[in-house]
Amino acid sequence: MRNLVRGALTAVSAAALTAAVTLGAAGAARASATGTTTIGSFSYDLRGAGIKVPVGCFLTHTIKGSGKRITSQFAGVDCVGVAATFSQFCNWRIDFTYADTNNRTYRTSRGVTHTECERDPLRHNAPQKLPKYGKACARFHVNGKLRATQCHFITK
Repeated sequence: MRNLVRGALTAVSAAALTAAVTLGAAGAARASATGTTTIGSFSYDLRGAGIKVPVGCFLTHTIKGSGKRITSQFAGVDCVGVAATFSQFCNWRIDFTYADTNNRTYRTSRGVTHTECERDPLRHNAPQKLPKYGKACARFHVNGKLRATQCHFITK
């Protein structure tokens, strides 16, 4: 019985993959990208208390769409090792910025500053159509200071 189920799943998976490749070839080109950058160790004051963020945290930025149309975009912070246990981010925000091919920023979607402390900040941005090719960036701020930037190029 187990072999029969595995065989059926293999056949269904192969058929689904063939259909996806065939249908995908005829449809519009889609693009997506995910990138990660490290957030270095830093310290900051919160109401007189010193907070230290150790090495081991990363800003990850994902963008999906086609051409200048962004269908989904989000950015968040993840930590591993000791940083996962001890890191909290207070007074944080994530901004999304858009620049043209000459690196001139023409739009900023400023995030809300979150006064509560969180271990895993995350922000989603609304779908949109950009007026220009260039790049889209996620910028992570803690306590008013830029701590990390991660960008994706948007080209034809």
